[in-house]
Amino acid sequence: MPITELQVYSVERADVTGGVCLVRCLGGAARPGQVYAAGEARLGLRRIEAAGLTVPFVGGGRVARVHLTGPMVALLTRGQVLTSVPPDGHALAELEAWLATGPPLLEEPHPRTLRALAGARMQDEDLPDGVRLRWGRIALTAGYRCAEAEGVPDLARGSELAAVRSYLIRRFGPGPGGDPAALCRELLELIDLAPGEAAALAVGWRDLPPERILHLRRIKSLIAWMVLVRPFLPADDPLAEAVDAWSRVRAALP
Repeated sequence: MPITELQVYSVERADVTGGVCLVRCLGGAARPGQVYAAGEARLGLRRIEAAGLTVPFVGGGRVARVHLTGPMVALLTRGQVLTSVPPDGHALAELEAWLATGPPLLEEPHPRTLRALAGARMQDEDLPDGVRLRWGRIALTAGYRCAEAEGVPDLARGSELAAVRSYLIRRFGPGPGGDPAALCRELLELIDLAPGEAAALAVGWRDLPPERILHLRRIKSLIAWMVLVRPFLPADDPLAEAVDAWSRVRAALP
């Protein structure tokens, strides 16, 4: 089952036993009986109301009033996202083991939802750096699985994964955050044009077939991620020169 996320709009009532919140379902389907994580705390979903009526579930994009159990309800804030977990919870170590070896979990996460969740966790500045790095690794592994499951083209897959890899490098530095040279090298290998060829196509890009325009836009996206990690490459490195050559072409691409 996919992971369900609820974003808190407001806490309408709360005490030591739980409370009532107005929420928006960001994805999945919220149902009574589910358990939601708020940091290390766990909240039980007891009842859902929509348009003044009790309903059996609320789906993605819908707003509802939810009755939650647990004292943590009183501390929820506007914009906070609650994530569904199995009753016993998906610990970070369990997710790492599942992605590494594929053992079944009580409630298997959907790769795209897991990637989004892990991406948010890796950027959570309230978490220790070591934990954020582990979430970053989960985001990458889930991203690979997501691209494979959905048949994402190589250029699009490269850009999605580069977004995570470049963030880790810029936030935690080369080494702990990854290898900037390896990232640039892999992205350059995905591009099937030379900078001069791309620049020539860009001159009349509006007259190109839609699929060719999309191809150029995906190349432009790859360039953006390379440019962000370019400061970590030695100035005299041929790889840096290749990134610079593409950087000069980027503005002309659609």
